[in-house]
Amino acid sequence: MRPVPVPGRCRRGPARAAAAGGNGAGDKPWRMATRILHGPKSLEDPYAAVSPPLYQTATFDQPSATTFGPYDYTRSGNPTRQMLEEQVAAVDGATRGFAFASGMAALTAVTRLVRAGERVVAGNDIYGGTSRLLAQVLPKQGIKVTNVDMTDLAAVERACGSGDVKLVLVESPTNPRMEICDIKAIADVAHAAGALVCTDNSIMVHFQDVFALGADINMISATKFIAGHSDVTGGILTCRDPELADELYFHQNAEGGGLGPFDCWLALRGLKTMALRMEKQAANAQLLAEYLEQCPLVKKVNYAGLPGHRDHALHARQAACGGSLLSFETGNLEASKAIVTDTELYKITVSFGSVGSSISLPCYMSHASIPAEVRAARGLPDDLVRISVGIEDPRDLISDLECALGNAARVAALSSV
Repeated sequence: MRPVPVPGRCRRGPARAAAAGGNGAGDKPWRMATRILHGPKSLEDPYAAVSPPLYQTATFDQPSATTFGPYDYTRSGNPTRQMLEEQVAAVDGATRGFAFASGMAALTAVTRLVRAGERVVAGNDIYGGTSRLLAQVLPKQGIKVTNVDMTDLAAVERACGSGDVKLVLVESPTNPRMEICDIKAIADVAHAAGALVCTDNSIMVHFQDVFALGADINMISATKFIAGHSDVTGGILTCRDPELADELYFHQNAEGGGLGPFDCWLALRGLKTMALRMEKQAANAQLLAEYLEQCPLVKKVNYAGLPGHRDHALHARQAACGGSLLSFETGNLEASKAIVTDTELYKITVSFGSVGSSISLPCYMSHASIPAEVRAARGLPDDLVRISVGIEDPRDLISDLECALGNAARVAALSSV
């Protein structure tokens, strides 16, 4: 039995209940870190569990032989998935969210909005999986694709001037060269051409409000910062327009790309600490980038949090900080290989955004699906090293990298003999 309310004690009255429900922010302007922790309360739970319940079921018992309840088949909807979708939508300031089996499944659903004969415009420094989808899958469906340097607004304008553009895909910062695109300016150009704008905000998530910058759809790889512990593969779409949301849901349901209940539950658990993790990771990344800038072996550091980055000021206008992903060049492939191999704290992985730091050569891992000649034409060098900075003590991360750089310097000297 519930305890009798104590006179004068603050209980969950109508105003507080409203603030806890609806779009997750209620009538109060909760800040991002609070919205991440306190999601919408649209689902009824007779036990009022503080931790989201896991509905690990494929089917649901229906009220009668001729009527449906709120859920019937997990492909079409599941309470645990709904909790994740609603909470990420609230964090994003969107009206609806959709959880998919991967970021690529989410992006594929977005491309379903494009018909044969129409065009997609995307950047030329993008995630390798996205590049593969655009270059090898969409053309089979009669969809045209144009890749441009999205840091060059005039190039975007020319690409959108063809009259057949339906969708513009934007990443900023780009992956892996950490270039910065003017999201608002690109959105204005795309909308003037009658195109939708979808951002891949997987790198910034907590630090960048893409809807305020003009995005129609936002994609986040939940594998990265949302889940945060390298134990979930997932993707999230959020949007504000109800008709667009209905169309995205149709494709999620019709093609069966929804994220499973247990992965949704893990992502919900990870989401609770996302603000803390991302802020610590970004602070560590800033220190690491500043250290790398002073290393003689390092020829170039790509990190928008550095004042010397070409578009530092633009990034500062549209994001809260530099984030926790950076890359750098040594000019020597053998030296870069040695750095990646010799670090102890950094795992060699193809992804980013986990609590533990990771390191890789993108041309040989996350972007290996892009043909070598295309990578070269796009200015993606083989010696580029990408680091996803974790929550370790930054002194240890720098010390470990310092040892690896020392070894790499000797490798570089030997290779030049």
